[in-house]
Amino acid sequence: MPPETVVVVGASLAGGTAAATLRDDGFDGRIVLIGDEPDLPYQRPPLSKTYLRGESSREELLVRPDQWWGAHDVETRLGQPARALDLHRRSVTLADGEPIAFDRCLIATGVRNRALAVPGADLEGVVHLRTVAESERIRAAAANAGHAVVVGMGFIGAEVAASLRSLGVGVTVVEMFQTALFKVLGPRLGEVLASIHRDHGVTLRFNDGVERFEGGDRVERVITTSGDTIACDLVVIGVGTTPTTAAFDGLPVAPDGGIAVDARLETAVPGVFAAGDVASHAHPVLGRVRVEHFDNAIKMGAHAARAVLGSTDPFDDPHWFWSDQYDQHLQMGGVSVTDDMVVRGSLEDRSFCAFFLDEHGVLRASVSLNRPRDCRRSLPLIRAGVAPDRRALADPDVDLRTLRP
Repeated sequence: MPPETVVVVGASLAGGTAAATLRDDGFDGRIVLIGDEPDLPYQRPPLSKTYLRGESSREELLVRPDQWWGAHDVETRLGQPARALDLHRRSVTLADGEPIAFDRCLIATGVRNRALAVPGADLEGVVHLRTVAESERIRAAAANAGHAVVVGMGFIGAEVAASLRSLGVGVTVVEMFQTALFKVLGPRLGEVLASIHRDHGVTLRFNDGVERFEGGDRVERVITTSGDTIACDLVVIGVGTTPTTAAFDGLPVAPDGGIAVDARLETAVPGVFAAGDVASHAHPVLGRVRVEHFDNAIKMGAHAARAVLGSTDPFDDPHWFWSDQYDQHLQMGGVSVTDDMVVRGSLEDRSFCAFFLDEHGVLRASVSLNRPRDCRRSLPLIRAGVAPDRRALADPDVDLRTLRP
């Protein structure tokens, strides 16, 4: 019998971690890693932070060193996106027409940035941030930029705004929602983050959008939907993402747009799995969720690799991530932020952990600013579906570890 072939579609953080885990855990068959970018798997969080500011190197981004893949007999097809998945023949066809047969397949194609369909969006100096090349492009433009407009103030927009201010560039943010990170943090916590950016000189224009970009050879100004004009020489757009699923007709897609997988990360097609940003996961505690975070990509990639090898364990990670903006450190665990919030610490002093409870009092998420220990200690409570005492949550003298069942 020929050796089994595992094809990993997506040389992303999740995909690269999965391919490496297959080898680390003893799989001795053929591994083919397919990626639409020309680069080996790398980490994306530094692209809006340390790498954008020139504080870390390209080598530090890599999931594994360049030579690791060849030394461990992992075949790479880089710069070759998957064009189609044939579930009947169990093969993946690349953009150049090459078919690659598989016994088992893992999809880790991640997401793509949403385009901003307005006039002038194709002007020089109007950029998105998803790849290492785009981060380098923004850094080069920032060296000569006087003023930048950041469109969107989710995590990417907020981090880019902070990095550009650290590089000495003037920044205006245009955001359609009422405050920063509104969809993730809600109005009260979002306003805390907004106040931090204001203190660092960022002009924030909430409840506004972009009508068009104007300029000659490159962008020179932004015209907002409210009719105002913002002069600039750089625009960074961060208005959300969509899962990369076009090549996978025949696989069920969940309402959140991701490829639907069960608790152990397998799709409805036996032997076909999905992980990372593209996966809509039937989480055993949190329900169906699709998470776009660094820590999730690593853990889910490793878990999916072990599922490919036969593990039946569910993936029940409570999901945790962080965001550094200026000298402020934000962490979040869980994914379901409700209106019922219990605060430990002080929003005004920018030192707190906020706990979000569902209608049954079960802890579903926590958000900390400059109190990382509380956020990390809440993760086992989220994973266990605990309904903690509200007074204990609010009391900084109570060790959250004592609230475990």
